Amino acid sequence: MRLRVCILALSLCAAMPAALAQSLPPPCEGGTVFEDRNGNGRRDPGEPGLAGQRVSDGRRIALTDAQGRYTLPLSDRSSQFLIKPAGYRLAARADSGLPDYWLNVSLSAPPPLKYGGMPQTAPACRDYALIPEKRGARGGDLDVLVFADPQTKSATDVGYYRRDIVEPLLAQRKGKAPVADLGLSLGDITHDDLSLYPQLNAVTASLGVPWLHAPGNHDLDFDAKRDEDSLLSYRHVFGPDTYAWEEAQANFVVFDDVIYQPGAKPEYIGGLRADQFEFLEAYLAKADKRRLLVLAMHIPLFDAAPGRETFRHADRERLFGLLREFPHVLVLSGHSHAQRHVYHSGDSGWRGAQPLHEYNVGAACGAFWSGVKDAQGLPDTTMSDGTPNGYARLRVRGDAGYALSWHPAPSAGRALDAAAVANDYLRLYAPKSLRQGSYPIRGVYANVFMGRDDSRVEYRIDGGEWKPMRRVDQPDPALLAENARDDASAQLRGYDRSAIATPTPHLWNAPLPTDLSAGEHAVEVRSFDPWQGEQRLGTSYRLLEAAP
Repeated sequence: MRLRVCILALSLCAAMPAALAQSLPPPCEGGTVFEDRNGNGRRDPGEPGLAGQRVSDGRRIALTDAQGRYTLPLSDRSSQFLIKPAGYRLAARADSGLPDYWLNVSLSAPPPLKYGGMPQTAPACRDYALIPEKRGARGGDLDVLVFADPQTKSATDVGYYRRDIVEPLLAQRKGKAPVADLGLSLGDITHDDLSLYPQLNAVTASLGVPWLHAPGNHDLDFDAKRDEDSLLSYRHVFGPDTYAWEEAQANFVVFDDVIYQPGAKPEYIGGLRADQFEFLEAYLAKADKRRLLVLAMHIPLFDAAPGRETFRHADRERLFGLLREFPHVLVLSGHSHAQRHVYHSGDSGWRGAQPLHEYNVGAACGAFWSGVKDAQGLPDTTMSDGTPNGYARLRVRGDAGYALSWHPAPSAGRALDAAAVANDYLRLYAPKSLRQGSYPIRGVYANVFMGRDDSRVEYRIDGGEWKPMRRVDQPDPALLAENARDDASAQLRGYDRSAIATPTPHLWNAPLPTDLSAGEHAVEVRSFDPWQGEQRLGTSYRLLEAAP
């Protein structure tokens, strides 16, 4: 009898009209967000559901009820995620070490892609475990590591990333304390070879820091036929491409801002999709405006060159409209393999009460892991603006104030000309000798890595009076000298040549006097960083007598 009933049910399903079958909801429409008091990832007796928590599919945001339950129908090829609230942490995923806050949904066979895309999976409900932080565990400032463009093209580059960026950070760790509270990578995690993701994740996970990623243009499936499928392989590893994450000091919105245009020239442009705006509108409508709002992305909001739209202006204007009422906003972007500070105003469509600060972060890989190698086999890889490769730190206070700093990799700048001297904040370049009484056209240059248009940079000779230096829109002379050495060499000096020096927005110059006595003269330069305070560095030059 039971067999006959099952056969009858199957017959009815087969005869069901296609339109009715398609209208049936997916097998799962929700789950639970609960307080994981013992941190084991499972809901045990006595672990309550959490009301008012937010779960999103990248478009809609669902709230949990009094028992911690949420309802959110699954959508094909979507990445459902929990918006982590302040006061909680997440366990790490077993497969990658990344924070466990998402569920990838692929209800149909993915398009054939070289790197696999997002494999088809059986529909499943997802419960999210939030581990309460110990009281005071995140007191004081929030310390965030910011990596832009690790951009590894091979296992060799992954080794450079480990030895040049990650291992020096691990050496700074004191006891069991993590090296930071949070980490951000601003796209171009790899350079087109997406099979390197597991190796990269293993290296980054060794820091023991919850790490968030934004995708870049080199993280795309370039064999995808449309933008909607161009991040399927990325999302299989990293989860959603657009999401929010909250800490007591700051709210973070991390998003994909690469619009893939297969078959077009260029193949991509900066911008946002309609579903992203839907999510941003829903999230920002109720976001706490007292906290710093950090937007993390790959392609900068400013145009890379005058007259060329590299981020769609209409999308930027719409985004700025959503941000207008937020008094504390910081934009972090990558992509440029150089760094600068941009303050958006009415010229770019910003209408906020204060200019909007965008910090375009230098690359961890610098100039794509290029240049002469040091004694440890690490390439110099200074960027085209003269900034050494490395990483940034963001420290956020409870009052929404923040401080930024740049940290060159230990190997950075070792191969540059002996005429250059550097520390973590600036590099000086000056001639070693000048003729006494010659026309004073040769000067000292100061590349202030975190310099801004209004930075105060001064110099003095032999301990005398401090005088202002003048900001110049020129290439860094130390890198120009390295370019000349590359040109003069009959052999390759590195796997790739050093980056071609381009004008930098953070270079200052001052003339060196030649009317002093013959002999050695000390040059001292100081810059005033709004976050790190006064920084000084010295060099010297000689005045030599010469017969006519």
